[in-house]
Parts: sequence; structure tokens; C-alpha cells
Amino acid sequence: MITVLIVEDNAIIRESLSVLINGTEGFSCPMVYQSCEDLFADAKHVETTDIVLMDIGLPGMDGIEGVKKLKKLYPAIDVMMLTVYEENQKVFDALCAGACGYLVKKTSPAKLLDALTEVYNGGSPMSPSVARKVVGILRGDKKPQHEGEGSSITERERTVLTELAEGRSYQEIAENLFISIDTVRQHIKSIYGKLHVHTQSGAVATAIRKGII
Repeated sequence: MITVLIVEDNAIIRESLSVLINGTEGFSCPMVYQSCEDLFADAKHVETTDIVLMDIGLPGMDGIEGVKKLKKLYPAIDVMMLTVYEENQKVFDALCAGACGYLVKKTSPAKLLDALTEVYNGGSPMSPSVARKVVGILRGDKKPQHEGEGSSITERERTVLTELAEGRSYQEIAENLFISIDTVRQHIKSIYGKLHVHTQSGAVATAIRKGII
């Protein structure tokens, strides 16, 4: 059972997401919240959830700050953004904050459920328009790499990072690179250690910021 908590200030969207998730076999949404403050006040449910589905434009603490705090308090919880924002800076800030996926609200219910499953299985799903922006950053807005930063990243690890940045799952990366999923995991573990991060999104954001990919 994949447990999902929802943070969304629009009551209609919030309840629609709850009905969708609770009405799908293999999923459970025990609680919904209209703000990050309400989420953090409910430690009982937060501590036992798998995924938090987070909006960005929230009253009080916004979703990006919410992700930062959530990952600091509960590092094992995955956070997927579900928002209307598609600007490069919003995407970049959310990934840097620790979000492992980024979907726009026009995503279909079926694709949303697929994305939640992908997150649960270790993936980093993104809406096509968002993935294109990430690729655009990789191709055209890379910052120069400072001496020593990322110098120990191997070419294979750089390739894995690029695959992650394009939103591919472990399975897809393994198939594209003709390696096993265990080998993908080993590469990612090595990348985490070299970049001093703890999440896929953190690795991608750090790699982009340092010009590694």
C-alpha cells in the first residue's frame, strides 16, 4: 500500500486528489492539508507516510520551503510537487529543496497515479514540459565547473546523472545503459557520496549547479 499525504490549498483540487487516490487499489490517502503548517502539526501521519504530494503556491510557508523542512525532519519521505508553476527557477528551486518529482496540475489522473508509483519505486517523474526545461538547462545554462568540484565523477556516473535529470526511472536507466538495476543503484550511491547529497533530486540539482552535467 502506497500512502500519500496531500498539501493543497484549493479545496476542490484537494478533495478530488483524495478521492482519486483512495479510490485506487494499492493507494491510501489518510489525510489532506491546506497548508504546510497543518502538515507539520500532524506528526502522527507524516511519520508513517511514503509520499507527500505538495503544491508550491500555499498560504504561509510555500511548498518549496515546505519541502526543505520536510526533508530535514523526515529524510526518508519522498516529496512530489504538483503545481501550476513551470518556470525554470521554480523547478530548479524545488529540486534543490529535495523534491523527487515535479508534475503540473494538468497531468491526467492516470499519469499522476503512475508517477506516484514511480516515486515509490525510486524514480523521479516529471511532466514532459518540465523535463524539457531541465534538459534545456543541461544544454544551455550550465555554469562553469569549479576546479575540484565533481572531478571525481566518472563518465558513467555523469551519464546516470543525465538520465536522472531527464526523469527516467532506475529500470529505464538500466535498459538504456544495458546494465542491471543493482548497478544503477551502486552508481547512484557513489554519486551521493561524491556530491554530498542524500536524494536523487539533490544530486541532479547539485550536478547542474556545479556544471557537472
